[in-house]
Amino acid sequence: MTTTTSTWTATAASAVAATTAAAATDATAAGTSAWAGDPHGEVDHPVPDCPVEITLRALRGRWTTLVVRELFAGERTFGDLATALPALSDKVLSDRLAQLVVSGVVVRVREPGWPSRVRYSLTSRGHALRGVLDAMWAWGAAAT
Repeated sequence: MTTTTSTWTATAASAVAATTAAAATDATAAGTSAWAGDPHGEVDHPVPDCPVEITLRALRGRWTTLVVRELFAGERTFGDLATALPALSDKVLSDRLAQLVVSGVVVRVREPGWPSRVRYSLTSRGHALRGVLDAMWAWGAAAT
């Protein structure tokens, strides 16, 4: 778990710096804000199909990002995840996994046999969250 966290920290700082610099350069060159031209830029309420809202909905709830972090390391069983996150109740873990499956972030595979085993792994959409979570980590670390 420490290795994953330190990897997040190391890559997050460079990811945020590059993203921030690119956005600032683009905005300065255009003479506008980074949000100029955004079709949702003029709305006065949350719009369900906004890409930011979709991302927030997929990651909503406490523990969700930590479950995703554990799955970055590869396929896991429910028991593996429960062991890695001992303060997380089984009910909340089950809820978060179901939410991530519905969001298309995690795939759930039930293996036949007795007792049956269920394995969870990230989809390509789930793996794409690494950059998002790295940026969130770096932004939060800079604020402290």
